[in-house]
Amino acid sequence: MSTLQKRMDRVIRQDIQSMHGYAVQPSAGMVKLDTMENPFRLPAELREELGKRLAEVALNRYPAERGDVLRAKLAEHAAMPEHCDIMLGNGSDELISLLAMACDVPGSTVLAPLPGFVMYEMSARLQGLKFVGVPLTAEFELDLPAMLNAVREHRPALVYLAYPNNPTANLWDDAAIDAIIEAAPGLVVMDEAYQPFAARDSMARLQRHEHVLLMRTMSKFGLAGVRIGYLIGRKPLIAELDKLRPPFNISVLNCETALFALEHADEYARQAAIIRSERDRLLGQLAELPGVTPFKSQANMILARVPDSKKAFEGMRSRGVLVKNVAFMHPLLENCVRLTVGTPEENVKMMDALKASL
Repeated sequence: MSTLQKRMDRVIRQDIQSMHGYAVQPSAGMVKLDTMENPFRLPAELREELGKRLAEVALNRYPAERGDVLRAKLAEHAAMPEHCDIMLGNGSDELISLLAMACDVPGSTVLAPLPGFVMYEMSARLQGLKFVGVPLTAEFELDLPAMLNAVREHRPALVYLAYPNNPTANLWDDAAIDAIIEAAPGLVVMDEAYQPFAARDSMARLQRHEHVLLMRTMSKFGLAGVRIGYLIGRKPLIAELDKLRPPFNISVLNCETALFALEHADEYARQAAIIRSERDRLLGQLAELPGVTPFKSQANMILARVPDSKKAFEGMRSRGVLVKNVAFMHPLLENCVRLTVGTPEENVKMMDALKASL
């Protein structure tokens, strides 16, 4: 054993040393359809306008009041209720980590359906909290009896409900969600990362339940590289959570880019409409392929079961199209691949690669 390893064993937690880090697939030169990004860039004239605006940002100063302007503009964009407040995060990932930190009292548990977003479990375990995952049904619906039993048994401090869910892309039954919220003794986080592509949202739940938080991101809106997440909840609750936020967690460049994007929300709405139309078209094409079962989607991705997900993934990659083989994530995802909805041109290449790889 090296002296460095001995030193690490002494100062770095063993559970962290045993973990696998979040993996990002190399994508240079590929049609990148593995991480649910908006595939569209801004039109050239808007990119030029944004560049001029960012050139005037005072990079020599710490972020200041513009963050408050962004909070106000996001609250307006989301139609936030008056009795609520909004908190910014460096992407949703930071907000998830801060929630785990805030709820780290002795015996606390984080609960979420599985398969689901990996950061719920990772952030809980990194904070030393117990994580309880409740399997979905074979159709990727909430198993309401199992969820309610888990809530009663574990009394979770945090329950995460992604709406739509990742990687399954579906919206769950509203009555089941409301029953879980009613039963939850702690906080319930409605994660609406894919809200621009969904037919329903949970804003009304903020009106009805004081312990519900709504989490959204600008990543799927079209700013994955900018890293802006936001959390909406009752003012006293947000005031406590905001104490954990690093004071300058949103850079001035990110903030100004987000404000610019909100000023041109109509362009992003146009892009989202194309993505929704392409998603529905892809669902129809996938359903016609022998041996392929696509699952219903309300996000900018489609989960599909294929005869051999490893063969399909590797075959598509060899043909220059990168998707996500999610079969290893959970037994319910056996032989499943997750396909991000791209541009119309990218989607043609994806379907051609998939057909050739089956």
